[in-house]
Amino acid sequence: MRKLIASTFVSLDGVQAPGSRVGLNLQIIGSGNLIQTLRAAALIDEYNVWTFPVVLGRGKRLFEAGAKAGAMRLVASQTSATGVVMSTYVPAGDVPPGSFAPSEPGAREVARRAKLAREAG
Repeated sequence: MRKLIASTFVSLDGVQAPGSRVGLNLQIIGSGNLIQTLRAAALIDEYNVWTFPVVLGRGKRLFEAGAKAGAMRLVASQTSATGVVMSTYVPAGDVPPGSFAPSEPGAREVARRAKLAREAG
């Protein structure tokens, strides 16, 4: 079975760069609207997102206002010599409430807090 893979290039502030495409033996340049439409219909199996270390400030966002919320799971990531972060995500359902912070601090955070308390005391 073939996968429908959306590949896109974005800046750190989420502005889509030319060359984004949807692949299934098909390449469509500048297909941000198509990516959003396919995502809304839950048809995309995998996202390849290359994040370039620049801030463009304006331009077409990869996901515009009104895009349906959804969680993604990172399945692969690497960084190029020029600082481009190349990440692969798969859809992971709804965004779980409270999913942006760990419920319990890790050992390093506990040590950091203890150190701050000692220095303040």
